[in-house]
Amino acid sequence: MKLPAPVQLFFDADKSADGSAPLPAFAPDAIVKDEGRTHVGHAAIAQWWRAAKDQYRHTAEPRELARDGGRTVVRAEVTGQFPGSPAMLSFAFRIGNGRIDTLEIGA
Repeated sequence: MKLPAPVQLFFDADKSADGSAPLPAFAPDAIVKDEGRTHVGHAAIAQWWRAAKDQYRHTAEPRELARDGGRTVVRAEVTGQFPGSPAMLSFAFRIGNGRIDTLEIGA
């Protein structure tokens, strides 16, 4: 499956539980929505990334790709230390100027 470059960078970085956040994939003022919380900007996204990795020790493997209006939606199998693992989650990306502007993660 051919993912847009910043989305591929996101999932490549996600393969390592000890990896740092793929901040070059995100616009400086990007927004991430996950688990009912909103994280804005590189510092907040880096903190969200590290906290999620520390808590869940998860990885996500893209399985399906779809376009929904201006969004790139990737269904990924997420495996980690959480009830119900593995789980299929949706990662909805909006991309602008070659970077992720928004990312919404949900079931």
